[in-house]
Amino acid sequence: MPGHIGIVACSAEGAALCYRTICVEGAQFLGPHAHPEVSMHTPSFAEYVQCLDQGDWEGVGELMLASANKLAAIGADFLICPDNTIHQALPFIAERSPLPWLHIGDIVVAHARERGFRRVGLTGTRWLVESDVYPRDFVRPSPEERAEINRIIMDELVCGVFRPESVAYMQRVIARMKGEGCDAVVLGCTELPLILDDSNAALPTLDSTRLLARAALDRAVTRGGDPPYRTPPPRPAPHP
Repeated sequence: MPGHIGIVACSAEGAALCYRTICVEGAQFLGPHAHPEVSMHTPSFAEYVQCLDQGDWEGVGELMLASANKLAAIGADFLICPDNTIHQALPFIAERSPLPWLHIGDIVVAHARERGFRRVGLTGTRWLVESDVYPRDFVRPSPEERAEINRIIMDELVCGVFRPESVAYMQRVIARMKGEGCDAVVLGCTELPLILDDSNAALPTLDSTRLLARAALDRAVTRGGDPPYRTPPPRPAPHP
């Protein structure tokens, strides 16, 4: 039997894309209309935002842990979180987690290496690009770009607002990264794949949302209830 996937959700648009990908692409493994069992839990997004604004990563971790416990109670075998930013809090709760996790950063980095990319750009919230969720040698946006990208994500994308001028801004940032020698870019906000892909970006895109969903599918189908790729070791999360 396929494993039961537990989704620890944060913002709605990214979580919905991850869930939809699992359900639609499950047919490739299991046959028409079939996919593994999936459960999802999320508190009010406002609770996460309040912790983020206060730099309270332990609080973020407690929200994630509460979701993890609820998903474990209804039978999930392992957990994923379709939100790059809040992975910073995972080390705070790793030892208390009732289930193991697939780590979105590990999955994206492994995919980049498999494809032979050597200099990778990173886009996402300001909390993400100032963190260690992704390797430090990944190219970050400038301070000014970080502020505007964060505004686009938090004021528009997480609310389901997709403005042409914001798409154009993201395209300029990625084009600048290409000019600095990047050969790929991580779409490190799980909403960014809703407005960017290989067809409209100057660099090959690493879609963190769908890569996570596909890794969860592979894990559920090929390994059932066995332990997944890794459980993150406990360590202090970086503060923004």
